[in-house]
Parts: sequence; C-alpha cells; structure tokens
Amino acid sequence: MTTNPVIRQAELSRKTNETDIKLNFAVDGTGISQLATDVPFLNHMLDLFTKHGQFDLNVDAKGDIEIDDHHTVEDIGICLGHALREALGDKRGIKRYASVFVPMDEALAQVVIDISNRPHFEYRAEYPSQQVGTFQVELVHEFLWKLALEARITLHVIVHYGSNTHHMIEAVFKALGRALDEATTIDPRVTGVPSTKGVL
Repeated sequence: MTTNPVIRQAELSRKTNETDIKLNFAVDGTGISQLATDVPFLNHMLDLFTKHGQFDLNVDAKGDIEIDDHHTVEDIGICLGHALREALGDKRGIKRYASVFVPMDEALAQVVIDISNRPHFEYRAEYPSQQVGTFQVELVHEFLWKLALEARITLHVIVHYGSNTHHMIEAVFKALGRALDEATTIDPRVTGVPSTKGVL
C-alpha cells in the first residue's frame, strides 16, 4: 500500500510578447531534467535544483534575450511556482516546513521553507561579483521571488558566506531543491493538512 497514491504533477504553458514557455514539473520524480532555455546559467541551476530535490522538470523556454535575460528568468520562475502550487493540490499530509544548509566549497547557503499559502520572500546575500559569465546575478532574486509568489510559499534564502559567486548561487539552488523536497514529503503521521486552521 502506497502512502502517496496521488500523482503530484503539473504541466502548463505561458506565452507573452516577451517569452514562450512550456513547463512540466513532478514533485515525486527521479531527479531528471530536460532544459532548453536561452539562459545557460539558469539551465545549470535548474538542473541542480531538480537533481537535489528528486523532482522531474522539463522546460522549453524562448525569450527576448536580445534585450536581456530578465523576462525569461522571471517568467520561468512564475511558471515553476504556479506548477508547484498546482501539483501540491490541497497539501494533505505534507511536512510543510524545511530548513536546509548546503555547502559548496567555501560557500554556505541556507534555505528555509514554509508551504503556507502565504507568499513571502526574504533574501540575504552579498555576492563578490554581479555577473557570472553573461548571467546577471540580480536575476537570482527575481527568479526566487517570483517562484515564492506564484507557489504561495514563505521562502527565506540566506547565503552565510562565500568568495566565489558561482559557488554561492549553486549552493542556493541545491539547498532550494533539498528544502522543497523535504517540505513536500508526505508524512504518514500527518492527517489532513498540517495546520490548526484546517486549510493551507
């Protein structure tokens, strides 16, 4: 007898004058990603997120990168957040909370999550550089904020220290995957939703 018979998965598309995105996300996956976006660094980070969260994620995204990467990164965050919220449904039986530290060489990141249906984002990170390759580091904030907003989760991200910007961002995405995996895990001890309100 399985403790999680519901398939927690969502598929969606979003097309605007700036981006065209198709996304499929499975909470209970195997860590497999198929990523085709115009932003190579984001592909790398989403691959880490998927692998360490044991999700399945397919993204096919095209955007107006001739302007910059902003719209593409932002809209992928919107789509992923929306898919997460849809996939979790009424959130019955989930652990709800998680706090995870992940080191990446000299860098240490912490991600704390409450799947609360109350979108809130706190971000504490100071990077030594504002660009990794062609990727603008400020877009990490944009992606995470839109993810939290559309998923309707409380998300706190803290980069405690580090000297290599790539390592610091990589630690964030690995910690995000692991924290989200833990928070969405079905706990057989939980009956209904984990809230005294009776709803999330």
